[in-house]
Amino acid sequence: MNSENTQREIIKIAASIDKTSKLRVAAYARVSSDSADQLNSFATQVNYYQKLIENNINWQTVEVYADEGISGVSFNKRSDFQRMIEDCKKGKIDRIITKSISRFARNTMDTLQVIRELKTIGVTVYFEKESIDTGILTSENLLTLYSLFAQEESMTISQNCKKGARMRMAKGTYISSSVPYGYRLIDKKLVIQEDEAKIVQRIFSEYLSGKGTIVIAQDLNRENIGLSKGKSCWRAGAISRILKNERYIGDMLLQKKYSEDVLPYRAYRNKGELPQYYVKNTHEPIIEKIQFETAGILIRERAKSINTNYKEYPLNKK
Repeated sequence: MNSENTQREIIKIAASIDKTSKLRVAAYARVSSDSADQLNSFATQVNYYQKLIENNINWQTVEVYADEGISGVSFNKRSDFQRMIEDCKKGKIDRIITKSISRFARNTMDTLQVIRELKTIGVTVYFEKESIDTGILTSENLLTLYSLFAQEESMTISQNCKKGARMRMAKGTYISSSVPYGYRLIDKKLVIQEDEAKIVQRIFSEYLSGKGTIVIAQDLNRENIGLSKGKSCWRAGAISRILKNERYIGDMLLQKKYSEDVLPYRAYRNKGELPQYYVKNTHEPIIEKIQFETAGILIRERAKSINTNYKEYPLNKK
């Protein structure tokens, strides 16, 4: 057959990439306090990013992810941040916009780890304040620098907060956010929660009558008596802590624990490293002072008895 007489056939192959597709953009906002001013800032950030993304014709709004009243030191406690990262891994997001590195995180190592992880799946992050775009290869050095600044800022804020807290402790005006079982914190005051207070009174009464902490815990579990939120069952350790807690007689021992001045802010029991402050009559008691003191004597006597009968074996504590 003569090829010159053969009719040429052309088949059009459609483009597989839609150049008009919009960039899927998400924003991340965070405030680290639940005060009225910070909550106003939080709402402002959310509204700002919604309008910013909607007004760009080349962008498609995914979502404004936001964590409210949560510290930026650790990613683990920020539920919306974690959800945003998961959505990135699922291919729902192409780009993230955030106000600054300090809003994104205050820990250098965590920041770089997340940025690198996002980069491997094709997700870029833009930090408005620092004008850093992780889509540009040269931006990582700048990101490291600014992350160090953010981390230093976090440490300074932490140190200032500690200093202020210790000044309030010395004056006896410090309000602890840790609320013992049997109380509720209402208007910055410890208020007795009657149902739980009866259980505290029962624990002291039964311990003074001769029951051990293990037996008391077993009895409470058998009767299905509720614990504080997040606790599954009573344990001997919890009973022991109640018996030793001076708050049940209306007093407060402040600075029982302290944290490091450097990240990751590990907490330690204060064994004399820092001064403590014992403040009397700070709130309404649940237990009489004579009961608390007698329980303390009994705890010490039982501890001596256990230590006296204790035997050493080759594999002890191994």
